[in-house]
Amino acid sequence: MSALILAMVVLLAVVLIGAALVAIKGKSLPIAILSAGLVSLIASVLFLVLAAPDVAMTEAAIGSGLTTFLFFFVLSRVRGGEND
Repeated sequence: MSALILAMVVLLAVVLIGAALVAIKGKSLPIAILSAGLVSLIASVLFLVLAAPDVAMTEAAIGSGLTTFLFFFVLSRVRGGEND
């Protein structure tokens, strides 16, 4: 395993642990959603560094963008009390 890959794995592990602590200790649901989106965004950058641009683009579009938007959309609908 090269030094770059090892550094990226360590960085991802630190970010994942930090995001998990924010999601568990923080009582704010929007902060937990943003931390999950940030982990996904950092994972997409790591995929790009590891020479997997197709996976990086998919992770950025679906994992970071669409999922975060969907979580905030559902959260606003639940808090607004809208019924269909």
